[in-house]
Amino acid sequence: MNPRSFFSDRRVVVALATLCCLLWGSAYPAIKTGYALFGIAAGDVASKMVFAGYRFMFAGLLLLALSAAMRRKTFALDRGNLFPTILLGLTQTTLQYIFFYVGLAYTTGVKSSILNAATTFFSVLLAHFIYRNDRLNSNKLAGCLIGFAGVIVVNFSEDLLDFHFTLLGEGFVVIAMFILSATSIYGKRLSQTMDSVVMAGYQLAIGGLVLVVAGHAFGGRLEGFTPESTALLGYMVILSSAAYAIWTVLLKYNRVGLVAVFNLQIPIFGAVLSAIFLGESVLEWKNVAALALVCGGIWMVTRER
Repeated sequence: MNPRSFFSDRRVVVALATLCCLLWGSAYPAIKTGYALFGIAAGDVASKMVFAGYRFMFAGLLLLALSAAMRRKTFALDRGNLFPTILLGLTQTTLQYIFFYVGLAYTTGVKSSILNAATTFFSVLLAHFIYRNDRLNSNKLAGCLIGFAGVIVVNFSEDLLDFHFTLLGEGFVVIAMFILSATSIYGKRLSQTMDSVVMAGYQLAIGGLVLVVAGHAFGGRLEGFTPESTALLGYMVILSSAAYAIWTVLLKYNRVGLVAVFNLQIPIFGAVLSAIFLGESVLEWKNVAALALVCGGIWMVTRER
């Protein structure tokens, strides 16, 4: 079957995009558990950068190894692709996560989770001005708003009623989400001229390596390796490599607005999986309502096909 026909099939898009969001959602409790196992303090941004750097660097190397084993053109980057791939890694992985981790240190987890959903809006708006076949319409706008309401519901708490806004906190998180949206569109264009899995491998490996170096330069470290903490890091490497590779392929063969709306599922999966694995109550009305709203929003955006 033609890859374009397969990866642009609606059922395939829904299944694979949901799988990616489930994997990324599972990173929420995995990261929290990882901080505890490796002894990383809440305000230790440098060590968090090292932790994230190892995750992405090894995820990228895993993708490159698999690509080489499948005899893809893994090490044949020409001059036209070399610099754009390096730029993608430095922006989508390194720069985005630096802004995100610094912002997270100066705001609450509730606000960060909700602001993460801004990625969908940025992606839809940018695609509207860049691609003629990806214009913003009433269905798409309504679907995004309904889905965003679901993200607010699942994170509703007293923290949500605090409208305090700072540049280093909420501002940096929003900047990180804008960088992610812009670089996703940039990556879509780059994937048209090279293997999308190879591209994802390089951008993760390069971005992750720079995060490790920068984290160590600012005094960060990663200690406390045990069978349990190593297994957790290994899982995060696998989920990152799988999710990024699949997501890159979906963006290559589909409109940005169609794929981006599935990002709204990530906070929902993150909240539910955190409740399950961190011992919190999962059968709450807000979880059910949030899931219904997000699914309704996704349906409104995807039904236009």
